[in-house]
Amino acid sequence: MTGSSTSPETSVEHETVPAQRSSAERTAMERAGKGLAAVRLATERLWGEVSLLDDREIKRPTQLPGWTRAHVVTHLARNADACVNLLTWARTGIEHPMYASRADRDADIEEGSKRMAQVLREDLLAACTRFEEAADRLTGRDWLAQVAHRTGRVFAAGYVPWMRLFEVWVHLVDLDVGFGFADIPAAHQTALLQSAVYPHVRTDGTPLRIRAELPDGGQRSWEIRTPAAASISTDIIGPAAPMLAWLAGRGSGTDLRGNPPELAPWG
Repeated sequence: MTGSSTSPETSVEHETVPAQRSSAERTAMERAGKGLAAVRLATERLWGEVSLLDDREIKRPTQLPGWTRAHVVTHLARNADACVNLLTWARTGIEHPMYASRADRDADIEEGSKRMAQVLREDLLAACTRFEEAADRLTGRDWLAQVAHRTGRVFAAGYVPWMRLFEVWVHLVDLDVGFGFADIPAAHQTALLQSAVYPHVRTDGTPLRIRAELPDGGQRSWEIRTPAAASISTDIIGPAAPMLAWLAGRGSGTDLRGNPPELAPWG
């Protein structure tokens, strides 16, 4: 949907002096390439749904309180631009925060939500194209550069595609168009779980062990923190999709075993 003829896998592997790449650079490029390929797949699915929304449908409420589909689509466009800022930071070494401020971010989303469906679609398309073009310009060394999330977390630029992947899939669910967490490709669910766990690891609270049963038959475990006053004696266990919904603040965890408690607010 983005109009680029160069695949993410190809673009991140193109450099003028490949023989000089370090092991770390090759690993970063491979991670970024896989993430970009996943983002392309997710974006195509997102576009397939957004392209069907007319002026009436785009104004319908979503699963996010106070947000219409127009809010969600605008947010996805602005998040793509925020990711471009991080990729520009990685390439140039000059700090480019995701957003000027939280207030500016929220104001842009609110203003954008008032637009007609066609304008919203064109905005999303252009922003996704800018993201792909920005990624095409990075080399192996660039993907190792340190950038910062709006929350202050510092990480390597090679993780930016995975951060974008989380936004696309989770907000596609939020659009309330019949797409659920169980519809996310199995190969992507483990990566999304890792992203969903992070906010609950960095918060204070009572330790809690969670165990996700992955679509391929494997399992992954993490220790998170919960604001619950009393310790919880059992692990929280269940399939990846409802676990992801619960961690992302989109479900109560009723499909999980072990009495899932209320988590800290998402973000």
